[in-house]
Amino acid sequence: MAEAGRAEAGGLPDKITIEMTVNGRPVAMEADPWEALSYTLRTRLGLTGTKISCDVQACGACTVLVDGLPRSSCTYLAYEARGKDVLTVEGMETADGSLSPVQQAFIDQSGFQCGFCTPGMLLATHALLTSGDADDDDAVIEHMSGNLCRCTGYVPIVAAVLQARKAAAASRG
Repeated sequence: MAEAGRAEAGGLPDKITIEMTVNGRPVAMEADPWEALSYTLRTRLGLTGTKISCDVQACGACTVLVDGLPRSSCTYLAYEARGKDVLTVEGMETADGSLSPVQQAFIDQSGFQCGFCTPGMLLATHALLTSGDADDDDAVIEHMSGNLCRCTGYVPIVAAVLQARKAAAASRG
């Protein structure tokens, strides 16, 4: 009864409807208005590739792409994704089900160790390469600075991003 009163008095509604596209598929669900996108993806949609680490937008482990831009899904509310395209690490594979060039580059360069930060790193790399802002090595390093790795260090990660950049340039002709 108190919850209904809160909604009637101009407070937040108990649940809101969220419709968005996740990894190319339309989804619709009821969610709490304060629910983080990371929770929605992991708990409601079963997309556990999105990791939760710091919960304060500091580490990048929860990075997903919303309309092509990297977002910290631990602080990005699910309702903010209404009507938008969300890409998670599960949606990165190619149409034939094989690894994307970014994923392959991280394997080739050993750009991961424990793997916890890897989904965020992969999506940040994908965003960088599709933005066209990866022309020089300093831009790559600056872009990736929002994603922390506690295991590998950054040399193999940067090498993976540079390999993926080279593959992307070759595919464009």
